[in-house]
Amino acid sequence: MAARLWQWRWALLIAALVCLGLVYAFWPSKTAVDLAEVTRGEMTEGITDDGVTRAQELYVVSAPVTGELERIELEAGDQVSKGQLITRMTGGDSAPLDPRSRRELSAALASARAAVSGADAQLAQARRDLRRAEELSKRGFLSRAQLEDARLRVRSGQSSLAQAQAEAERIRAMLEQPASQSAGASVAVRAPASGEVLSVLRESQGTIAAGTELMSIGNPDAIEAVVDLLSREAVRVKPGDKVLITQWGGPNPIVGKVQHVEPFGRLKVSALGIEEQRVNVIVSFDGSAATQAARLGHGYQIDATVVLWSSDKALRVPIGALFHGPDGDWRAFVAERGRARETALKLGHINDEYAEVLGGLDEGQKVILNPTSSLSDGARIEVRD
Repeated sequence: MAARLWQWRWALLIAALVCLGLVYAFWPSKTAVDLAEVTRGEMTEGITDDGVTRAQELYVVSAPVTGELERIELEAGDQVSKGQLITRMTGGDSAPLDPRSRRELSAALASARAAVSGADAQLAQARRDLRRAEELSKRGFLSRAQLEDARLRVRSGQSSLAQAQAEAERIRAMLEQPASQSAGASVAVRAPASGEVLSVLRESQGTIAAGTELMSIGNPDAIEAVVDLLSREAVRVKPGDKVLITQWGGPNPIVGKVQHVEPFGRLKVSALGIEEQRVNVIVSFDGSAATQAARLGHGYQIDATVVLWSSDKALRVPIGALFHGPDGDWRAFVAERGRARETALKLGHINDEYAEVLGGLDEGQKVILNPTSSLSDGARIEVRD
């Protein structure tokens, strides 16, 4: 037997080499992968959308009569005081109001006066609330944020009252127009409130119709933000939620809070032609954030993230390591001793970077990022250079 094996030794050696070559050729190679670590750290979940800034108290000055407008010499950035002369208009001939138009204007004037009374009552209540809030704050029973909210309601009430009064005065002027306006009569256009000229909408001399917008006046140091969210996202937002303002031009986000969510939605067509119901969310700023926000003007574009949930010590995994298993649950490949081990996960909150791990992974474990569809449980892996 030994002699026979010795006789066939070269054939057996060649056959063994061929078998080893075949095994080596078909032996599965290691898959190059990228790894990431499961860590604990800060994590937030929120809703991000674009928005614009606006002055908290904005007044639009309109032409009170139809006629010839004198050139407006004021420019954006100029300071004006309440009652200051902006320009003058020379009234032209106006047709008498017909009975129907007069009745409509009379009804509108009654409604405007009711709005003035309502705004006056709301302002009085806001001032009483502010006095109570200041007393409670002195005794330490009220937070600074609640006190600032009370002050903001007073400022908003003052703005609403001034706007209601301006509207009532405009309608009253229209009712009296046939009796008071004659050809060649000079009509003064005055500032309805003190502030800064934000924009001059009509500067040149010319004939204009009553109600034509001439300029806007406001306080550029008192800035708020308006973010329009999809209605199905806006229902998750509530007053007091933290808001991070980004893409505004500064290195760090401006921190604000949701002041209120408007109770009505409006139809908006997206750039892709899709009809969407959008809801305005108003964001206010306090303290140092208000100082940062004052660097922005009226109508500046921003990105805003409304924070719905946050944690400083969340167990988190990069979302690039996640994939769905056959039953639809979340899974990830864990790197163990040079092999990929498929692991079922239980996840909580998810944002654009991380997912909160509630089960299946421990801090410090290595997971495979962006696993290919060919990677399977138990496959040999190596870290990509």
